[in-house]
Amino acid sequence: MLALSGILVWVILLLIFIFLGFYGRRWKKGDMSKLDEWSLGGRKFSAAIVWFLVGADLYTAYTFIAIPSSVFSIGAIYYYAVPYVAVTFGIAMWAMPKLWKVSKEKGFITASDFVKSNFSSRNLAILIAIVGIVAELPYIGLQIVGMLSVLTVMLSGIANIKLVVDLSLILSFIILAIFTYVSGLRGATLTAIFKDAIILISVALVIIVALVTIGFTKSFTGLPVKYYHILPLQVNAYWSLFLMSALALYLYPHAVTGSLSAKSPKSLRLSQSLLPLYGVGLALLALFGILVYGNHAALTFLKDTFVASSRGTYVVPALIFYSLPAPLTGFAFLGIFIGGLVPASIMAMSQSNLFTRNIVRELYPKMSASREALTAKVAMIVFLFIAVGFVFIFPLSYSVQLQLLGGIIILQTLPSLFLGLVTNKLNKYSLMAGLLVGLGLGIYWMEVANHFHAWTTTLLPISSSVGSLFIGFLALSANLIIVLVGSLVALPFRKKQ
Repeated sequence: MLALSGILVWVILLLIFIFLGFYGRRWKKGDMSKLDEWSLGGRKFSAAIVWFLVGADLYTAYTFIAIPSSVFSIGAIYYYAVPYVAVTFGIAMWAMPKLWKVSKEKGFITASDFVKSNFSSRNLAILIAIVGIVAELPYIGLQIVGMLSVLTVMLSGIANIKLVVDLSLILSFIILAIFTYVSGLRGATLTAIFKDAIILISVALVIIVALVTIGFTKSFTGLPVKYYHILPLQVNAYWSLFLMSALALYLYPHAVTGSLSAKSPKSLRLSQSLLPLYGVGLALLALFGILVYGNHAALTFLKDTFVASSRGTYVVPALIFYSLPAPLTGFAFLGIFIGGLVPASIMAMSQSNLFTRNIVRELYPKMSASREALTAKVAMIVFLFIAVGFVFIFPLSYSVQLQLLGGIIILQTLPSLFLGLVTNKLNKYSLMAGLLVGLGLGIYWMEVANHFHAWTTTLLPISSSVGSLFIGFLALSANLIIVLVGSLVALPFRKKQ
């Protein structure tokens, strides 16, 4: 169990986090009875603020846990996260300012608003909204997985640890729901700045301490080649993973929400140009999965405490626990913990925007602006606790398997959103058909890749010479073929109309 000094640091910093969450209502004041003020901060955020806000979407609790965990368990192929970060912000610099301009001009709050206007299709917009909501749910759930891993290591050894951890988590989400309801994106943004500062400092501290006390040589000694080389048959899996992940990030509703909160296209573009700096931290973060092999105490703790299939989840907390003094451990643990809370609030807000604007408003078009905002606030709370319940009801392994589908699901909205920023000539029925086929094939290929058993991989073996490819790439390819061919076939009929 973490020493009292570490727990005190953790609690004090958590109280500061909660204060910032509620203080957000007073920061850059706006009319919180309007949806764009509550969920987009009134579109008033500077480049620096958007940099922290979107960075909060990248440095989540689960990201902090998942990347080192995968490197620890599987090897160097999971360094795909490093080029993925570099590429995704280049995509964002092209796409998000375009979306911001049209959204500001026409009052759009969600990507589905844009899709509805661009393709004159309510049904397509509703479909995009549903896909976005579904893709976010396991994403929020897995922030909780990262938070649970920190609490489990921090409180290891106490009686009734599961009950204490569960109650701590539920209480944290109740507080999160209240201050998000009150402060909206303003509260999430202030807490994002606080969280990012703690996490960046924590990563630097652990790397410095680990290199001084362990060094790379000791960590890599005796490890199989898969930990420091991408094997020949992994090359296609590697590029398809990082390219599709790069395309997927800014299709997620929470990334759109963060981008639309900027005060101008210039501020947004500047913030995106600086975001690759986060990639440096991410590259160092991935090394945690290797450095733990050089820390005998951390490795022994993992082997003695957890079964082999779940050890990776606790790699980062264990390495921090056995590398830093108690106060700094409490500091770093709080960073990871709120690294789950901040993105969860932004993700739940983005879901509530989609639900309210693109589903409820379609059913009740005369809904007032204040009723729209109230509906979104209530929906946000519901989505947060669906995710919490999801983690408690289903086994941990099941929730992780469902998240493997997240990127595959959201990628199928690419033709409607990213291609829609280039042209409105695509046929709306082809877009719907392509999306549904992409989703269907993605799920089917997941079953094939996992031999119709529990989902443990998103890579589909192609041949002995090609190796494997990310299923999201294959599903999106099928989707794009249907969209482009269908739109070409429909073109003569469009001209006659």
